[in-house]
Amino acid sequence: MTESRPPFPPFDLPTALQKVQAAEDGWNSRDPEKVALAYTPDSVWRNRDMHVIGRPAIIELLTAKWQREQDYALRKGLWGFRENRIAVRFQYEWHDDHGQWWRSYGNELWEFESSGLMSRREASINDHPIAEVERRIFGPRPHSELGVDFPVW
Repeated sequence: MTESRPPFPPFDLPTALQKVQAAEDGWNSRDPEKVALAYTPDSVWRNRDMHVIGRPAIIELLTAKWQREQDYALRKGLWGFRENRIAVRFQYEWHDDHGQWWRSYGNELWEFESSGLMSRREASINDHPIAEVERRIFGPRPHSELGVDFPVW
């Protein structure tokens, strides 16, 4: 049985937006096994300074990430797309074991197989400490905001 994850490339604006929202929803679940199913079994990642290959390594990376980045809440926005590639910008907020809140900003480049599974992900991320009162993201996106780009902060 061949795995697939619609929508499939080549992307147009509606399907690119759908793919970005699906990724946001998946990552906000904070379920490493669920998230890893959106990637090919041999998917190649660059995440910050880490390079991983394959679902087991992705699951390990995400498990450690969400243990460290507590109360993680994410917003992704479509930056651009063509054929089987999508570029996104994102922001997420989280706190560490000491209660320090952080806002992380970044960009991702995604490449998809014809099956709709992501075969390559490259992420550049910067972290900025914030006070809890400066938080802007409180859990998954409300239904009324689905498909709406987040503000430039």
